[in-house]
Amino acid sequence: MKKLANSISLLAALAVGFAAEAEVKMPAFFSDNMVLQQLTDARMWGEAKPGSTVTVAPGWTTDKYETKCGKDGKWRISFPTPAAGGPYTMTVSDGTPLTLSNVMLGEVWLCSGQSNMEMPMKGFKNQPVDGANMAVLESRNPDLRLFTVKRKSSTVPVDDVTGKWDEAAPEAVRNFSATAYFFGRRLEQILDVPVGLIVVAWGGSACEAWMNDEMLAAFPEAASRIPAVDGEIPSKNRTPSVLFKGMLNPLVGLAIQGVIWYQGEDNWNRAHSYADMFSTMINGWRGLWNRGDFPFYYCQIAPYDYAIITESGKEIINSAYLREAQSKVETMVPNTGMAVLMDAGWAEGIHPSDKQKPGERLALLALGKTYGVKGIGYESPVYKSMEVKGDTVVVSFDRAPEWIAGKHSFESRQFQLAGEDRVFHPAKAWISRSKVMVKSDKVPHPVAVRYAFENASEGDLFSTDGLPVSSFRSDDWPDARPIKK
Repeated sequence: MKKLANSISLLAALAVGFAAEAEVKMPAFFSDNMVLQQLTDARMWGEAKPGSTVTVAPGWTTDKYETKCGKDGKWRISFPTPAAGGPYTMTVSDGTPLTLSNVMLGEVWLCSGQSNMEMPMKGFKNQPVDGANMAVLESRNPDLRLFTVKRKSSTVPVDDVTGKWDEAAPEAVRNFSATAYFFGRRLEQILDVPVGLIVVAWGGSACEAWMNDEMLAAFPEAASRIPAVDGEIPSKNRTPSVLFKGMLNPLVGLAIQGVIWYQGEDNWNRAHSYADMFSTMINGWRGLWNRGDFPFYYCQIAPYDYAIITESGKEIINSAYLREAQSKVETMVPNTGMAVLMDAGWAEGIHPSDKQKPGERLALLALGKTYGVKGIGYESPVYKSMEVKGDTVVVSFDRAPEWIAGKHSFESRQFQLAGEDRVFHPAKAWISRSKVMVKSDKVPHPVAVRYAFENASEGDLFSTDGLPVSSFRSDDWPDARPIKK
């Protein structure tokens, strides 16, 4: 009897083991508590028994969807999603069912970049996030779902990530991206639909690290630094392609509404290539997702005193040139928008404590451009042209239907003028209706104007909706002489 019992136990264990082995497996972001993009063809994929039929039964319909599993055990399926709602239960089966619970339909956004996107609500050591503690306290919301992809570098594309979906609640929100949280909180509040946020970010990461080999082919210097398969990764977050392969590749094809991005600080000394590189990255991601020109909204890096000085004593204005490169991308790539942060920087630190402005300005872009909310301002005014009238420069702007406002009444303290000698001098500037007038006694014959074009300049020009004007220059001089203080 004992041998019979042992045999039965062994058979039972084998049966359980076979069932566990046969159970459908999917990437971590297809799991309990997830949000799927509404009103689209959603895509799911994973592994199962080779040659088996995989059936997906969504809880919002009696319809079932089937696909054949390949010889390699991999499968992929798409199915239509209705308008936002939930929670639902979904079943995915290859004969052994896997049940996903508390699934919502709503708006899904990918949130990527470096440390200012990664910075959690709890802050970094000695670096707080303004107002975060009370915001965390009040954060409980089952219609806002959060997923953070764990850091991973790789020399080869991987198929899965480490992470899990959580409903917004204090413990989860405390450790979640502050910029992404403030973005998603405002979207959920205004749209009144579930919102899912997937953060794929790593502090200090370079733009090059988020691009695959094909995208980097246009940039030989970066492409030459792509590590070989199983090769050494010199820098886990800056080496070209390694974050795309290790963190982003598993998400390619997931149905999303769009992307928000906060990165550029690591590329401050490579501003000359950033506009082309960032544009290539955006277009490359869109091509891989094959979902058209989905919205891509990004933060302009905030002012910070990089204080890089050459042997001759001249400051290298890297961050101003990088901000300029970022500004160009709006005109180079369709369906993009830039959140200007000239009033949200911190001269002493690269991680400004104000993360509500970045998140909510990204939300304004999404609400205005993607969701068509009327009656709001969502784009900052942009420099249009300059005209010289005697000893005064008249600066005009686009995207300023209600004209220009100033932090210091009708004055600005952030303008400089230069003449033919290309030496910039501080200038007096005042707002006149929709224009800004700029004049300096040191420059009787001005030929060029700059606004807030230094590392840590604090912007003091805004739209009447409170959106700051980006730093700008009228010249294209590659090496202008020092600003005279």
